[in-house]
Amino acid sequence: MAQLSAEIKRWGLALGFNEIGITNTDLQVAEAEHQAWIEKGFHGEMDYMAKHGTKRTRPAELVPNTLRIISARLDYLPPDAIDSETVLQQKHKAFISRYALGRDYHKVMRQKLQKLCDKIQTELSHYNSANFEYRVFTDSAPVLEVALAEKAGLGWRGKHTLLINKTQGSWFFLGEIYTNLPLPIDTPATNHCGTCSSCLDICPTQAITAPYEVDARRCISYLTIELKGSIPLELRPLIGNRVYGCDDCQLYCPWNKFAELTKEPDFAVRHGLDDIDLIDCFSWSEAQFKSKMAGSAIYRIGYAQWLRNIAVGLGNAEPSAEVLNALRARANDPDATVREHVAWALGQH
Repeated sequence: MAQLSAEIKRWGLALGFNEIGITNTDLQVAEAEHQAWIEKGFHGEMDYMAKHGTKRTRPAELVPNTLRIISARLDYLPPDAIDSETVLQQKHKAFISRYALGRDYHKVMRQKLQKLCDKIQTELSHYNSANFEYRVFTDSAPVLEVALAEKAGLGWRGKHTLLINKTQGSWFFLGEIYTNLPLPIDTPATNHCGTCSSCLDICPTQAITAPYEVDARRCISYLTIELKGSIPLELRPLIGNRVYGCDDCQLYCPWNKFAELTKEPDFAVRHGLDDIDLIDCFSWSEAQFKSKMAGSAIYRIGYAQWLRNIAVGLGNAEPSAEVLNALRARANDPDATVREHVAWALGQH
């Protein structure tokens, strides 16, 4: 098993992962923290965070016979993207979280994890060894991926609740393989946030209510992606031009000075999404949205929610005839939520 563990890590790197770690299924500490978070209502409308009971914190309840979790890390920061701060400072631009500028990470990660499982299966078959049971996850089931990755030694849970790696920062995706193989486990990572409070201080909506605790109901990523209805009025001006996600807590994290650009071609910028005008993407028809966002994580929020988010961005933009004309053109949009956000944006001007 020790040899197989080393081979799995080597195969993972060969497939393009940046790091592989292995841990057991004990998440007792994380379970208590997760339950306390749910009881505070900080998950908002993300009912899936609560409805699976202990399956999220007890891997063997989700996948029977699970003994180990193979945790994988994959960098996503695209090499040719316009500087984030530059886009954020230009109020007529649409800021899109760096992870969503390329191909949908769910597909990329899942394919790589499946290839790793196929390799393990093939190698074990040469030795007529015990049956290899596994299940692959990429942000697609009740899995506490950050807690598992921390236990697997891939990094520590930062005060913004994302995983931070001491030599690679935090611009990466996580994926997991639940398996019945009794592999040796890695040493958990230690915390190196220290007294730093950059992420708490910079959060536009003060969603990081305490170190290691985020109230999703105030988080711009939640508001622009997970929330399906109306964005709270008091938070709209704070969103600025962020139309899909928010990276501020990562942009100002000092550990990200060590972050490396991705070598994964699928994460390269598509359709100029790193430098696009709010007015331009507000003018897209539904067919254009579906065409441009095909294969993108953004496709999942749908056309109406995309327009809702951009309307907020235009409401926060510098006043101009072009902005007003763009908003007025959507004043009678078929979707009631879009109409309501357009009316608010017009009121801002």
